Amino acid sequence: MAEATPAGSPPPVPAPSPAAAAAAPIAPPPEPVRRKIKEVEAMVADAIAETDDTTTLVLFTGNDTLEYKPGHFLTIDPHQFAALDRWLRFLEDQKGKRESPRAYSLASAPHEKYLAITVKEEYYVSGQTKYPPLLSPTLVKRTPRGTKMTITGFTGAYFLPPDIESHTDHLVHICAGSGMVPNWSIIKHAFATGLKLRHTVIYSNKTWDDIIYRRDLDDLQRKYPEQLRVVHTLTRDSVGIRASQGVRHGRISLELLKEVVPDPSAVRVYTCGPAIGVWDRQAAKAKGEQPAPRFLEAVLGCLEQLGVQKQQIRHESYG
Repeated sequence: MAEATPAGSPPPVPAPSPAAAAAAPIAPPPEPVRRKIKEVEAMVADAIAETDDTTTLVLFTGNDTLEYKPGHFLTIDPHQFAALDRWLRFLEDQKGKRESPRAYSLASAPHEKYLAITVKEEYYVSGQTKYPPLLSPTLVKRTPRGTKMTITGFTGAYFLPPDIESHTDHLVHICAGSGMVPNWSIIKHAFATGLKLRHTVIYSNKTWDDIIYRRDLDDLQRKYPEQLRVVHTLTRDSVGIRASQGVRHGRISLELLKEVVPDPSAVRVYTCGPAIGVWDRQAAKAKGEQPAPRFLEAVLGCLEQLGVQKQQIRHESYG
């Protein structure tokens, strides 16, 4: 027999369904004391080549109490590098403004005893890129061990909240290129701290050799076969014999998302990759056109068609 409600008392509130709980917005984590973004002196302890144009810089700060959330980023001011002085003055003359610090996602996770960023070199493409890249070529190719720099951190809205398990048990990571970096931090942190989450990674790159953390992802997938699934999609590489490893050819599509996300109402999605930039908009406007969608816009469109609600998605862009 159902329990009676005492006279004058409000009726009991039914518990939300799992799907409703997943769709509910994640409340921002409490911040009892708001800390200011601060500058930190760092030294490059190691420079690890991930691919031909991508390097992980392991940073030593002498401070074991740096606090950040998995997915946060730091910034680096290019003005501190003497070798860039001529480029800085030229670009600032061309743009009519001071060059701003560059943001780089943390590849390390809070449980690790070091900081690390993974940087992919940007390229100048005639007719497509307005200005040559400034800082990333230096960080990737010309920053040896012992290099000292000042970093500023840590911040960003793309992070794993501490109450994630109350909203979902399935994280879907949809990434392209260096968009994998903050997700790698999130995945490592989730496994290291024992969070009861499943992870599906859908990772787009041009070729097999462009995949950042490929071996690390393989190792983690072997260690946690029931909790981690990785699907690679290659846009400019013949899949060939790699098809047996779950590697797909082409861009991320609605059909692929339908295959790997069986219950769109119950997931949280983290997606990071190139998006329409300022120069893309300006070039399209000059032609009287709308800018063509890039990775992030295409993925968000597919997620909308799939039925994933905006409050279930966190996204971050570069471009």
